[in-house]
Amino acid sequence: MSSQVDKDADGGGSGVARYRREELARAAGVKVRNLRYYQERGLLPAPRREGRIAWYSEDHLTRLRLISDLLGRGYSVNGISELLHAWEAGGGLSQLLGLERAMTRDWVQEEPVTMTLAELRELFGPGATAEHTRRAAELGYVRIDGDRVTHRSRRLLEATLALVRQGVPLTEILDAGDFVQTQAAAVADRFVGLFRRHVIGAGGLEVLSATQLDHITGAVAALRPVAGEVVTAEFARAMARRVEAEVTALLHREQ
Repeated sequence: MSSQVDKDADGGGSGVARYRREELARAAGVKVRNLRYYQERGLLPAPRREGRIAWYSEDHLTRLRLISDLLGRGYSVNGISELLHAWEAGGGLSQLLGLERAMTRDWVQEEPVTMTLAELRELFGPGATAEHTRRAAELGYVRIDGDRVTHRSRRLLEATLALVRQGVPLTEILDAGDFVQTQAAAVADRFVGLFRRHVIGAGGLEVLSATQLDHITGAVAALRPVAGEVVTAEFARAMARRVEAEVTALLHREQ
């Protein structure tokens, strides 16, 4: 399966991400024709060209996500253009784009695993069905491309395999995954709400100066691990209490 992201043209493995037009549109969740329209309206800078290939950078992707966010909040294309130009004139656009990158990167650090569908079936054994694969894709655990499948997380794949080998049905594991995703989304909403109200403020990003944006970027870096640590600690405490209660109940039944 081809990767969406190529390395920089120096060939030295610099790790600088770059995208072809279709890859950028897919990564940003927009249509290619919208991407061209944004360029024509001056919302998106021109790509860097190497021969016939137009290469877009992470800055293009970040800017596209910002445009999509503003459109979703009711701004017109003309309004976004004026806003971007005002930020650029005031020197705050680079800080704003840097803030978006800081707020969205590094949350997910997972190693994907790619194999054929036949290898996936062999891995999970005869109990695994096409319906299980379809639901795993629906939940976002796997991505299917022809006869190949990519699981987004080696850790989650290994955890699933461990449960299956202990006799837990795959259907119930997927049910549990669906439940965990819903609860995790609720926890994430709570933390994001706290950050929006007490760090960014009621006025939103539009009214913040470049200095304030730099401060918020630093706050994101400082607070990113806090959410994970709180959730991990509370889950460990809850599991300890629940397992202790289960063991106590089992012991009483033996008496």
